[in-house]
Amino acid sequence: LAQLKVGFYKTSCPRAESIVKAAVQKRFNTDKSITAALLRMHFHDCFVRGCDASILIDSTNKSRSEKESGPNLTVRGYELIDEAKKALEKVCPSKVSCADIITLATRDSVVLAGGPSYDVPTGRRDGRVSNINEVNLPGPSLSVSQAFQSFKDKGLTMDDMVTLLGGHTVGVAHCSFFSGRLTNFQGTGKPDPSMDAGLVTTLKGICGNGSNPTAFLDQGTSFRFDNDFYRQIRAKKGVMKIDQELADDRLSSGIVSRFASNANLFRTRFAQAMVKMGNIQVLVGNAGEIRKNCRVIN
Repeated sequence: LAQLKVGFYKTSCPRAESIVKAAVQKRFNTDKSITAALLRMHFHDCFVRGCDASILIDSTNKSRSEKESGPNLTVRGYELIDEAKKALEKVCPSKVSCADIITLATRDSVVLAGGPSYDVPTGRRDGRVSNINEVNLPGPSLSVSQAFQSFKDKGLTMDDMVTLLGGHTVGVAHCSFFSGRLTNFQGTGKPDPSMDAGLVTTLKGICGNGSNPTAFLDQGTSFRFDNDFYRQIRAKKGVMKIDQELADDRLSSGIVSRFASNANLFRTRFAQAMVKMGNIQVLVGNAGEIRKNCRVIN
């Protein structure tokens, strides 16, 4: 794991992890949806230039950052990272990277939502580049094999992909991401036949008001981190096309079935897959920097 290690800040900033945890707890108390927001931020960060907090950098007059790309316009939770960073800078200036804050905060939020606790190896450093043109993330309308290409390019397996998409157990999606499945699916004039009719009706009710609202991706236990998502997609209740395809495609359906029937297996695998994702192309040693302000390169 390229010099990352559990307890990296034990001597340089002993309270690092508890400071991040306190900031996450405070936000979670008033906003349970922060778990889904952080999972998405972490994923979107790691899939572009690796887990280097390049997603946090603001655009300048000279360059447009990753934040401005289409898929990142609905990423949120930045102010929580800022708050944790500010608290850390008071106690141990220029020691804890923004990349580690994202990784730790995501883990803490998963635990608060009832998900698995796991040790996060730390020691990442922050990137110095953020470019809107480098954002190329797998979208919700891809097939399983198309989406898998992105994961495979990052060294992740099909099992990792199906596991990580289980994070949708606490997620939401804007209607614009799935409305094509509700009425005129692929020009047929009818809803997507792979979606449960009751769910079609429910989602039409949510999406009918024209302001692009959001719907829960797990319509059962929407704020609880559990394996219910897999049971739902097996019952044709996947909201986004890619979620439903996981249950229907022979490349992934076996993994979905295992997770649907074994909650502990999913918890164990999710913890492992998150640690693996958090190690994608990390900067360590003297590479990159430790940003003082997560939004700006030093």
